[in-house]
Amino acid sequence: MQLRFELGDSQAPRGHAILYGRAGGNAGGLIATYCVVLPIQFSIGKYLPPILSGQVPMEGLQDAEAMSVVPIPPMLEDVPGMAQLRQLAERRGDDLCDLGTIFISDERQRMAYAAEASQTYGELYGEYLRRWPEVTTPTTPAAIPLDDLQVEDVMAEVLPERDRLGELGRLIGQARYAIDGHDQRLLASVTTSMRRIAQSLPEKYRANLLVEAALRPDASGARLAELYIQRAYKLLEEDYANIPPIENEIRSLRGSDGENGAPASDHP
Repeated sequence: MQLRFELGDSQAPRGHAILYGRAGGNAGGLIATYCVVLPIQFSIGKYLPPILSGQVPMEGLQDAEAMSVVPIPPMLEDVPGMAQLRQLAERRGDDLCDLGTIFISDERQRMAYAAEASQTYGELYGEYLRRWPEVTTPTTPAAIPLDDLQVEDVMAEVLPERDRLGELGRLIGQARYAIDGHDQRLLASVTTSMRRIAQSLPEKYRANLLVEAALRPDASGARLAELYIQRAYKLLEEDYANIPPIENEIRSLRGSDGENGAPASDHP
């Protein structure tokens, strides 16, 4: 069967096409089906009910290695007109192929013509596929040690600010646990992680001051860290009205330790 491409290129089929013809004899009108060359090969015959599998004369139906070409619906159906088919093909990016005049007398012939036309389209696509450049398997790169990946650095690049603040809050708990338990190894690891995340956050969150507070061994440090986290979330949520009381307590705690007051407010 010959296919005339009204839209698309017979030398480079897209893999999906509207196939139509003109019904000769007493039937008259346009008949069409939609043909798809499936990108994943499989034996389509096992999925067809007996009423269809016995009527579709496609050699590839029983061969799992053959290209799977499917007419949907499995027979040529009556369609409204040429203008609608062409618009559909243009908007959807389909090939549009003319089968010419087809003389049909029953549904079995409609099914046979749909299968034959689809097989012809599949053969054209197969010829085009064979001209594609050969795919080479890339060499697997050497495994990178996990320590060299700097997971926190990657996380800081991709996570939203809310998630980074949440991770800082989790690390504060680990830092306080390490301080209370005099676990210097854990404290060093947590400190490195906290500083990496803090560096990725905007200055308005005062993340570096938060880290300093979390690493202080006294009770005031734990409270200061908690206050800095609260303040950061208020800024994130633009809840500016509730920031001044938090800053007042921060100044109070820092002042009681003989330190300078906190920087000027970042919120409007």
